Amino acid sequence: MSTGPESGIAVANRPKVEPATIEDLPALTDLVMELFALSDDFTPDHDAQQRGLALILEQPSRGRIFVLRNETRIIGMVNLLFTISTAMGGFVILMEDVIVHPSHRGQGYGTMLLDKVIEFAKQKDFKRITLLTDKISAESQHFFKKNGFEYSNMIPMRRIIGPEG
Repeated sequence: MSTGPESGIAVANRPKVEPATIEDLPALTDLVMELFALSDDFTPDHDAQQRGLALILEQPSRGRIFVLRNETRIIGMVNLLFTISTAMGGFVILMEDVIVHPSHRGQGYGTMLLDKVIEFAKQKDFKRITLLTDKISAESQHFFKKNGFEYSNMIPMRRIIGPEG
């Protein structure tokens, strides 16, 4: 019996991409904490990340979270936020928090997540998917370019709004 990628056993055991639920919140928070620990722009804050994820899960009109789930746990995720672009004349997606657990990278799972996002965007008639990736991570940039994303002439700028400002 064949056990290659096309065999029934391998396909049945392959992780699946599906919408996240509120029950997934602890695992999602852990993944985002891991992602932010690698970034110079963000400081991991368990309570803040959990609140943000919950806001998305509780309000589907604002966005979606898709998870990559194997038989025992969540091993990846992607977060989509919905907004309107006057330039595009319709709804667009801001894609954030694309992460596959380090022990599961290099197996096509990130591409599975992106394929689900693109399928979802087409089904719902979104006009564009925008993402921010780490400037210093050539690996991340290569991954997204390989999956059809292009550099924009726009550059991100931000102002953090806190108690002082």
